[in-house]
Amino acid sequence: MGTTGPVLAIGETLIDLIVSDGSPDLATATTFEARDGGAPANVAVALARLGVSSAFGGVVGDDAFGRRLRGVLNREGVDTSRLRATAEAPTTLAFAWKDDRGDGHFSLLRLADRLLTDEDVDGFGIPGLAGIVVGSVALAAEPSRTAITHAVEVAAAAGVPVVFDINLRSSLWPDLAVAAEACRPIIERATVLKASLDDARALLGVGDDPIVALRAIAALPPRIAVLTDGARGSYLLDGEGEPHDVPAFPVDAVEPTGAGDAFTAALVSRLIARDWAAPDIEDVRYASAAGALATTRPGAMEGLPTQAELDEFMVS
Repeated sequence: MGTTGPVLAIGETLIDLIVSDGSPDLATATTFEARDGGAPANVAVALARLGVSSAFGGVVGDDAFGRRLRGVLNREGVDTSRLRATAEAPTTLAFAWKDDRGDGHFSLLRLADRLLTDEDVDGFGIPGLAGIVVGSVALAAEPSRTAITHAVEVAAAAGVPVVFDINLRSSLWPDLAVAAEACRPIIERATVLKASLDDARALLGVGDDPIVALRAIAALPPRIAVLTDGARGSYLLDGEGEPHDVPAFPVDAVEPTGAGDAFTAALVSRLIARDWAAPDIEDVRYASAAGALATTRPGAMEGLPTQAELDEFMVS
């Protein structure tokens, strides 16, 4: 640890197509708003906005959307030298809409992002990085599943911290057992595991009580575990193994997209400052503030706070 290399987020960057005509399903939708996204890419942007050197590794199509995403990341100060463009598939798309009850829905059309390979990973220079961040979406198809697993194995062998940000999209998996099997080798090598309480329950089979869930996760290899529970706050075990409930910040939320990615990035920024020691309550409060701020503006990347915005919010 202590390397001066960037934090590398590995996985999907994509175009979110948000239904904007009020249609309650894709079958009747006619108008969409295109936004830049993909959880690992969001984390890379959020890190850059918080003053942390960041990079992104993944695959986009050799098309207009792929060039758009590369340009966005570049303008945010994210190193895109590990982002490959391919002619084999178009850039990945995600569709999002709300039904008549106001419940959100998501459909992912995995295209270029799933083409990440071991060869890509071998060119990432992982041993010289400050850390890597991976998610669970890339594990839902091949060859990206094998490539992500390989990246984590390389990082763990080199002593590079691994952050596993679980974002369980059940529609991507035939069943939870397959998802759990794909995630297991990542969990076994992770330095940090961050997940929503719902995802931890579903994927890891932990109980409803968040503290019981944290203690169950603590028995697994990750040294650091943080669970989030939306407006109800988040939970951690500190360096002494003591549980803490960290309340959420009350805000006038506009859209939750990107909140979890902002939380992850802010937590990583604090962990780097601690040389990856276990977080304390203030570290998780900082991450919670970032997540809360991200909900006050629409768009996954657009809502990610800068360091100045976050610092101002924390003292307001």
